[in-house]
Amino acid sequence: MVQAEQTLQEVLGAFDFGAPVVGAIRYGCGHINDTFVVHTQPEDRCCRRFILQRMSAAAFKHPDQLMENIIGVTDFLGEQIKAHGGDRSREAMEVIRPRNGQDYYTDSQGGAWRLYPFVEGTICHQAADTPELFAASGRAFGRFQRLLADYPADTLYETIPHFHDTEDRLAKFKAAVAEDKLGRARDCQPEIDFVLAREADCSVALNAMREGKLPLRVTHNDTKLNNVLMDDKTGEGMCIIDLDTVMPGLVLYDFGDSIRFGANHCAEDETDLSKVSLDVDLFAVYTKAFLEGTGGSLTNEEIAMLPWGAKLMTLECGIRFLTDYLVGDEYFHISREKHNLDRCRTQFKLVADMEARWAELEAIVAQYRK
Repeated sequence: MVQAEQTLQEVLGAFDFGAPVVGAIRYGCGHINDTFVVHTQPEDRCCRRFILQRMSAAAFKHPDQLMENIIGVTDFLGEQIKAHGGDRSREAMEVIRPRNGQDYYTDSQGGAWRLYPFVEGTICHQAADTPELFAASGRAFGRFQRLLADYPADTLYETIPHFHDTEDRLAKFKAAVAEDKLGRARDCQPEIDFVLAREADCSVALNAMREGKLPLRVTHNDTKLNNVLMDDKTGEGMCIIDLDTVMPGLVLYDFGDSIRFGANHCAEDETDLSKVSLDVDLFAVYTKAFLEGTGGSLTNEEIAMLPWGAKLMTLECGIRFLTDYLVGDEYFHISREKHNLDRCRTQFKLVADMEARWAELEAIVAQYRK
């Protein structure tokens, strides 16, 4: 794939910015898409900015499906926000179509580009340095669920098939163990046994969905703090971004991934496992805020199973790291030998800690479901 800068001027000409473009530079910390901030200079006011992205052809094979998902969800969100008296321009992303009227622009080299207004007066944090910040993200992701509660989730495309399919992740793991093409299984037998001992757990949420106990919903599937734009004055979550992984799924996925990522104080690849543990206080902070954000839109069964979301997303992540280690580190980038094995051990330590404190987690959920 050619460098994005090679077709940047062509792409800038494909969109109507409403004013002369005075600059476009790379922006943000993302590693998937090529992101630029575009500066324009209207005659009657100060600089207006936009976010221009070339979608990753490696990660997303069908940009048409990806953009159909995003436009459907953002248009729906916009209507809901306006109906509730909110500010659509700040509280939901909005796709600006190119001059040709398509959902995105395809450049002369085959690159797929999209454009959004820049949401001014917001901050993108990379880590939850305070409980208040973590809570703000919980309210924002909970509100995302509430506003999309009536969206027909089954009309969305799976932009990454089987992304949170724990049964499929388990099957791929077993195949990697059986093949053991690099002879690495001997290095991680305790971790392999850890997964196999929890084989039945991988079907808990999916069985509940198949039995009609958990409804299919619109899920974000990447609920890290840096995917919420925070108001720079109030500190509250304003706008959910990075909607590439918006797909049909279970609310447990979004809740659980936030807990996995934010309710602990260790790095994802911490080698000193004595430092790895679930912060139950942060679990409580996020649970309370998330349920406030959902505003009664979840079923009793969904709420009761929130601890399962935390456990399954953490277990799944560990399984993915371990599978990648066994097959030769093909998916996740590594910076040292056995990096993915270290990552998997961290996730499994979190899972074990959740299991040890399961009664506490259920009690917290029961407290705030009221």
